[in-house]
Amino acid sequence: MNRRVLLWSGVGCVALTFALGALLTLGFAHPFALDAWWNEAVSGFRTEELIAFAHAMDRVGGGWVAVYLVPVLVIVAFVVARRWRSGLFAALCFLASAGAVQLLKHLFGRARPEDMLVLSDYGSFPSGHTANAATLAFVFAVLFPSVWIRIAGALWIVLMALSRTFLSVHWATDTIGGALLGAGVVLLLAAWLLPWVRRPGAVEEAADSLDDTATH
Repeated sequence: MNRRVLLWSGVGCVALTFALGALLTLGFAHPFALDAWWNEAVSGFRTEELIAFAHAMDRVGGGWVAVYLVPVLVIVAFVVARRWRSGLFAALCFLASAGAVQLLKHLFGRARPEDMLVLSDYGSFPSGHTANAATLAFVFAVLFPSVWIRIAGALWIVLMALSRTFLSVHWATDTIGGALLGAGVVLLLAAWLLPWVRRPGAVEEAADSLDDTATH
């Protein structure tokens, strides 16, 4: 993918995340009309099987599994495959995404739905689980530009987002913000590091090239 496209796509995703968070927390009714409608709609579709599936997604998409286990397994797999640059790129994406999620949670401090079915941490916007899913999906989409990987990644993000609203632990717009943030972080880092990841070279060379791209 063209580096200019990666750069501005990443900037756009992150900017949209900030704009959405501001709209939801500054001067608008809580909950947002779309969020209230969706939260009520999904509550009517709860069955024991779907609740069990959503709980499984909750465990896989957050906590020590998503924050530690999955990133470590991905990084180790890249190192074993002698793709240490890809492993470093993935590690930076995971760290940056997790940090950005916590920053925005504390910046916006949005309240979660009152009828949530699981306990969770402070701040509803953006969804950390959905951001984790988007980060993982976009790391693989960037490093392995296959249509099937992108379809699988999109499906993973959608399922994670749906599971979060199904448990009423997030508003629908929280999951949109999480997906945008996770994608944006990966795209921004890819715009800077992808040439270095794909071929031997210096990080400084990649940074200089990014500066040239942004100024043209």
